[in-house]
Amino acid sequence: MQKIILLVSIIFFFNVSVAQQLKLSKNAEISVLTVGPGASLNDAFGHSAFRIKDRQNNIDVVYGYGEYDFGAPNFYLKFAQGKLNYLLSKTDFNRFYNIYSYFDRSIYEQVLNLTTEEKQKLFDYLIFNYKPENRGYLYEFFFDNCATKIKDVTNATLNNTIIFKKPADFKDASFRTLIHNKLNKNSWGSFGIDLALGSVIDRQATTEDHMFLPENIYKFFEVASKGPNGEALVKQNHVLYAKKNKWKSSSFVTSPLCILGILGLLILFITYKDYNSHKQSKWLDLTLFSVTGCIGILILLLWFATDHKGTHQNYNLLWAFALNVLCIPQLLKNKVSLWFIKYIKLLIILLCLLVLHWTIGVQVYAIGLIPLLIALFVRYLFLVWFYSK
Repeated sequence: MQKIILLVSIIFFFNVSVAQQLKLSKNAEISVLTVGPGASLNDAFGHSAFRIKDRQNNIDVVYGYGEYDFGAPNFYLKFAQGKLNYLLSKTDFNRFYNIYSYFDRSIYEQVLNLTTEEKQKLFDYLIFNYKPENRGYLYEFFFDNCATKIKDVTNATLNNTIIFKKPADFKDASFRTLIHNKLNKNSWGSFGIDLALGSVIDRQATTEDHMFLPENIYKFFEVASKGPNGEALVKQNHVLYAKKNKWKSSSFVTSPLCILGILGLLILFITYKDYNSHKQSKWLDLTLFSVTGCIGILILLLWFATDHKGTHQNYNLLWAFALNVLCIPQLLKNKVSLWFIKYIKLLIILLCLLVLHWTIGVQVYAIGLIPLLIALFVRYLFLVWFYSK
């Protein structure tokens, strides 16, 4: 019995000790850290995190949303399906600083204007959220990422009393435009995004939706107010590390516009030779129908077989038509069926519809596609002429 009492006493005093350690002092500070973009695509949009600094209690840690859970079963499949839980991370501030400064990424700090009770409430929330059973959350690029979590957690701490005002340089934009502003439009990263994401991201983002980008978290927090008295949300800001080197832009020679431009010219050249010789280079058509059909199937899977919201209503299907793979047997015949000629005419109409979509703003497509689309249009016209002889 005495052993049990002793054990309970030890546990009690241990819990009291831990609770005391987790109690922030009046001089504690909670800041929002904004990390600038990096060189790779997954770093191109920056990062946001909370910093908890309390010298009196020897606390200086960073909490950030967006860590991969590599231990999750079927990691790559869940990632592709948009069903992968991301994690809340916790790290020592010095380690955080050393990592991002090593990769030459700017670090900005905004000290939040919080009362002692509000600081404790936010800190307690992060501690609770960091528990193993609470760390995971279903990541969504536009509405539930490392930046939007900063906004949501801060707002919840302040009982949803934050008033977000438009920054001085604010301009309404679509989600795609906001992405393009952070990337070179003629880069493979931008090309892949424009290929995979559908027309849903071409709608204009609401004012608050702009904060899916860490850079905009910084801008909106800077002019935001809180509470009934309209106090400033941020009381101080600091540049903890300024990027020293300018990223080198990728070479035009390796860009999508150049590579696909060369490919488009090759298709046009072969088509010109086929037209003059009244022959068909079947290998070329087999390749085009196979590639466009497979890309179309991938787009359909991203649209209907995943939980990614941004991949819906993707009209890249107008040129990457999935049914092309089913028409490959026709290309192997010496004489095609009449319906196949009508099918090729349909492909031409779909390309015209794509141009209309692009013109009126239904969906913006990758600029690197332009030479390929022209080449496909000419090739389809040739096939209609060749098969109709």
